[in-house]
Order: sequence, then C-alpha cells, then structure tokens
Amino acid sequence: MESTGRIKSLARFITVVILIFLTVMNLSAQNYTYGVYISPLISWFRTDIDEVKNEGSRAGINLFITAERDLTKNWSFTMGLGYITSGGRLKSSQQSVFRFPDFTATVAAGEPVIYHIQYITVPVGLRIKTEEIGYIRYFAEFGLDPKVVVSGKADIPSAHVKGERAMTEIRRFNAGYHLLGGIDYSINGSTSLILGLEFENNFFDITKDIDGQKTDRTTQKLLKFIFGVNF
Repeated sequence: MESTGRIKSLARFITVVILIFLTVMNLSAQNYTYGVYISPLISWFRTDIDEVKNEGSRAGINLFITAERDLTKNWSFTMGLGYITSGGRLKSSQQSVFRFPDFTATVAAGEPVIYHIQYITVPVGLRIKTEEIGYIRYFAEFGLDPKVVVSGKADIPSAHVKGERAMTEIRRFNAGYHLLGGIDYSINGSTSLILGLEFENNFFDITKDIDGQKTDRTTQKLLKFIFGVNF
C-alpha cells in the first residue's frame, strides 16, 4: 500500500510538472533553452554537537526540469522545478524519544534513526559556459535551492518502526546552495546531452528538537550525478 501511494504521488507530480513545462515553453519558446534531467544522488546529515552524529548516507534521486536564458554569450540564468528523494541516518549517544503523529518510540543510546525525506525544490542559478570546443562546452554554476518537504518518514530498527510518518520531527521548509560543474555535448542544433556533478548544502536545521531531545543543528547535504538533455 505504501509503495502504491508513493507511485501515485510521483505520477501526480510528474503530470503537473509536464503541464507547467509545456505551458512555459509555449509562452516563451524563443527565449529559453529547456532541459530534462535525472540525477542519482547520495545524501547525508551533518550535526553541530558530538552527542548526535551522522551515521551513514542514503541513496536517492532527483528528477527535474530547467529553463535557461542567456544573459551574454557565456553567462546565463537558470531556473527549475524538481522532485527529490533523500534521507540520512542519525545516532545519539543518549536515549531519546521520537514522536510520531500517533505514538512515540524510545530510541536507545547508540541506535540509529533513518530518515526518508522528499522535497519539491525550485532552484535558481547563474551559469558560466566556455566557448564550444569541438562539440563540447564546459560549464559551472552557483545557485540557491528553496524547497519544501512533501513527505517525511522514519525507521527506527531497534524499536521495530519502519516507514512511519514523521513530520512531527521534520521541519517543513528549507533552503540551500548548490555548486555544479559539467559538460554540454552538442548533438545537433540546439539539442545537447548534459553530464554533471553537483554538491548541494542546505542552510537550516532539518530536524525539530522536542520532548527533551538534545538541542542540535542538523543540516542535510547532497551529492548528485546529473544526466540530462537540453533542447
């Protein structure tokens, strides 16, 4: 049932994205270059206290579309809309209580809490590109990534909890920055293949500190392997 719900939610999101994308294309097709991308990723947490630590990374995926408008011959402005599945693992040196919407679970000291977090993100960026060398242009980008959590769940293996809704422990809004580098390989005309590597760092605490939990600042980081098509 849970997998079916995720598939339906993803299908609805993709449908909305495609409709928005087609609308924007019709309104300004002459001014923008568009892209469709898929990015396998690795995500993890970083904390600011020794009592709560990152306990490994999680695999995920980023599906997104972009629109790019040239500002000069080598500089452009980019904007996009994306869906991210990510997560992370946290371990506390002290026993704590994790509050779910319908119950609470006790997490023993040294036992991990595994987070599964899904975002809708609206990245914007400034991109610099080299002149075309053969069929290849190299590019680099810096940008900002405001995002909203659309699903947050958690596993606590020591308490036999798996896939429970956990928005009582996860903050709804976040934002970060990204650094991206890659290759634009021209196929023909305005169509090109994109390969890239992106690092994203979120600014704000993703977890809430409630019910006597140790106060900390937990931020999420993502490393993305980008594959896409521009047209």
